Amino acid sequence: MSSLFWPPVALASLSGASDAAWARAGAPYAGAAFLGGIAIDGPTREAARRLVARERSEFLPADPVAFIDHQFEALAAVPMRPGINVRTTTLDPLAEVAAVCADHDALLELNAHCRQEEMCAAGAGESLLREPERLCEQVRVARTHGATVSVKVRAEVPGVDLPALARALARAGADCVHVDAMDSEPVVGAVVRATEATVIANNGVRDRETVSEYLAYGADAVSVGRPSDDPRVLERVRDAAVAWTATATPPDGPTAGAGDGR
Repeated sequence: MSSLFWPPVALASLSGASDAAWARAGAPYAGAAFLGGIAIDGPTREAARRLVARERSEFLPADPVAFIDHQFEALAAVPMRPGINVRTTTLDPLAEVAAVCADHDALLELNAHCRQEEMCAAGAGESLLREPERLCEQVRVARTHGATVSVKVRAEVPGVDLPALARALARAGADCVHVDAMDSEPVVGAVVRATEATVIANNGVRDRETVSEYLAYGADAVSVGRPSDDPRVLERVRDAAVAWTATATPPDGPTAGAGDGR
């Protein structure tokens, strides 16, 4: 199993909703939480403003890097590994965020997942799945500046070979591939076979049945999206994930959460 966090449950980012308070509330049930998503450069911030104009929730702090640093500081005493999901088209802001993540031992998640038209038109989100070299370059920059890198991707994008992309991302230095399986759950197994990077499975994770399905495909962990603010769902997911991995040895260190028996 992955040594990036324990228990093998993550809280997946929900734009405009996933902040430090949200992560703190989920800490008894998860080993990691991806805050954000947050737009960190000019084109993605403009796209986020357009999303807000049509009443979508987005984080738009005046200084995204300072905001991320402050959010991580608010989680310093919380027994889980923080992460931040970011959207960008340029590399300099990414390098700054990567350095902040390195300082906090936080995961930096590159968003190649958002399918909103405004974000894709800016050259971020899902559009990066069709431009693997740009996405790999983001991975390389983030790793160069000390971050542990996750990449959030989605299945069922026409023309995208997700296992091949996962292999390329791992070669570029990605530590983790976070897969939204959509309605193609077996793709998780294909990604697992394609790469030695940690694989987090996402989409519809609610209970023992869904957790067992993804872990049986070989995923190292699962993530909870929309019901990540529901402790009843999180408890079921944590208990199922820990039961499945009962014979595995939890990683040592400060990222161990409440689900490991502490």
